[in-house]
Amino acid sequence: MVDPPAVTLRARTEDDLDVLFRLASDLDTWEEREDAPPTALSRQRFDARLSQAAADDGPEDAVSFIIDVDGRAVGSASLFSIDPLARHAEAGISLLPDARGRGIGTAAMSQLVEFAFVRRNLRRIHLQVIASNAAAIRCYEKAGFVLEGRLREHAWVRGAYEDIVVMGALRSDRPLPA
Repeated sequence: MVDPPAVTLRARTEDDLDVLFRLASDLDTWEEREDAPPTALSRQRFDARLSQAAADDGPEDAVSFIIDVDGRAVGSASLFSIDPLARHAEAGISLLPDARGRGIGTAAMSQLVEFAFVRRNLRRIHLQVIASNAAAIRCYEKAGFVLEGRLREHAWVRGAYEDIVVMGALRSDRPLPA
């Protein structure tokens, strides 16, 4: 039996920008990550977007991590739209194609939720996922998310309308670590 890869969440470094650009410019998964219509993304526009986001970000706006497997960046995970009063946030994750289907997303999402509940004192995490992305839905369920609702034909994805599944996790539903 093969040991699962060592998955960690860490801060972004300059060395990670090529991987983040690959994720951001992936047209095959664009509609699952972006609200804007698909378009070719140049490295120059990507770098400008990163610079603008860094300039605009306040302390409660977002928390972003690199998903690292055995010392190699393979994706990103973040908490965003953080509500400091109601203590909730939206979660997002993106993986390179060769990192999918290996349990990496489940491990990363579990660590992100743990960070949100234990370190940021959030009480609720929610996310949205394209209904046809069964692998992602399984990953989120394994990380403790439950189905909360469905937005029917809410997204235009690769030539057809698709439902969006809304999922959530409550801190009160999980045991806190000792």
